[in-house]
Amino acid sequence: MARTWEFRDYDLEFFGRELEHFVPERVFDAHAHLYELAHWGPDCPVEQGPPLVSLQQYRMEMGRLMPGRQFSGLFLGVGLSREWRPASNEFVARQVAPEGGSRGSLIVSPEQDPEEVRQEVRRNRSAGLKVYHTFARREDTWDAEVREYLAEEHVRVAHEEGLAITLHLVRERAIADRSNQEQVRHYCEKYPNMKLILAHAARGFNPFHTIEGIPALAGLRNLWCDSSAVTEAGGFEAIIETLGHDRLLWGSDFPVSHLRGRAVAIGDSFVWLYEDTLDWASVAAHARLRPLFVGHESLRALKLAARRMKLSDAQIEDVFYYNARRMLGVTGSDGP
Repeated sequence: MARTWEFRDYDLEFFGRELEHFVPERVFDAHAHLYELAHWGPDCPVEQGPPLVSLQQYRMEMGRLMPGRQFSGLFLGVGLSREWRPASNEFVARQVAPEGGSRGSLIVSPEQDPEEVRQEVRRNRSAGLKVYHTFARREDTWDAEVREYLAEEHVRVAHEEGLAITLHLVRERAIADRSNQEQVRHYCEKYPNMKLILAHAARGFNPFHTIEGIPALAGLRNLWCDSSAVTEAGGFEAIIETLGHDRLLWGSDFPVSHLRGRAVAIGDSFVWLYEDTLDWASVAAHARLRPLFVGHESLRALKLAARRMKLSDAQIEDVFYYNARRMLGVTGSDGP
């Protein structure tokens, strides 16, 4: 099957059965992307989706995934190359500008002058920075250390301006990697007014990495993790148990949320299985497999973690809404 954004009858049935009574009415998405398709560059993974995702389009698409909810959030671009970074940042800033309850983050590359970053943040009224390993000056960027794509001078700017930084860890063992632990702790301790968000449950696509590594970050009060696109519960449980439920932020990773499939831990790594990865009709003789949206798989994993960690309804609302707003100092309404 080709990847599509087609909604099917079983999607609504699944949400109604598994998630309707779990997801609060108001949600603040701590990790979502707004874009034009061109911003992705030549290897666009969501070309079957809308060619332009404004904030209005995002809300419409998320409303199909999570019916009846009110959406605000921290929005990121997708200009993860030097060529498309400026256009992506400007697009996000224009979309978020009229919003009282949403914020935007600025994609930055490590070679940028820190004062240039500061001025761009102020001009766009950005609430944070977004960094990505593709900006590291090395051939194998998946093995880059944090300092190779998150420059310390930019962390200093974030500290001085009170910004959040969304960090997608790489290296094989994610937060279980010693260098990742040391560099995250160094930045958090030296720059306490910077707010660091470890994307994807500290890149917990293999939950055993987060379970093993997150204790090394205990006690850092300017550290959060978002839940975006993680489809296994173990990493969420480890974050709640070690850092506290107030350190976990719900995120969709839109548009990844609208792909069908899930990340599966295998050995000391993980693999993404999408709708076009397997012949789902014949891969399992014992059952009829119908892949769900990543967004639904991630919500179900979060529900499992919340139940097993015995979170109250109020604490679940914190994860979905209040934790992120408190971190960012958002006091406005959810809409324009």
